[in-house]
Amino acid sequence: MLTIPKPLFEKMTRHLEAGYPYEACGILVGETDHPTDPRTRLVHDVVLVANAWEAVNERESQHNRYLISPDEYVRADRAASKRGWDIVGVFHSHPDHPSQPSEMDRSQAWPGISYVIVSVCDGKATNARSWLLRHERDAFEEEEIRLVD
Repeated sequence: MLTIPKPLFEKMTRHLEAGYPYEACGILVGETDHPTDPRTRLVHDVVLVANAWEAVNERESQHNRYLISPDEYVRADRAASKRGWDIVGVFHSHPDHPSQPSEMDRSQAWPGISYVIVSVCDGKATNARSWLLRHERDAFEEEEIRLVD
């Protein structure tokens, strides 16, 4: 289960809506170890980053691809570590598409962190789902998102 405070979820979705019609992205930081459930991730902050994907062609552009630059990832990891937190996930939008992972999402993902995908239709976030890549790296499993006050 991925637990996200509502104000952070709203910050995340505003960022994704602002990126429309392109994919937008960011990083989720918090805690991965919960005393009662080790598969629970608690989000304590949202790091908004620019989509660093450079267009290859019309089929592989920021309309349907995202990239978090290694520098942004390292910066977020260091800042989280200073607070005793970890990177617990990443998030990105699917403009005018469902919030389920693509084959490209699977090929770029790592086991052990959450992948939140938000469908943004006509500039408005409509559906958010979270996914965990199986350790075999062959498929995602959906995980529950719990929004808290």
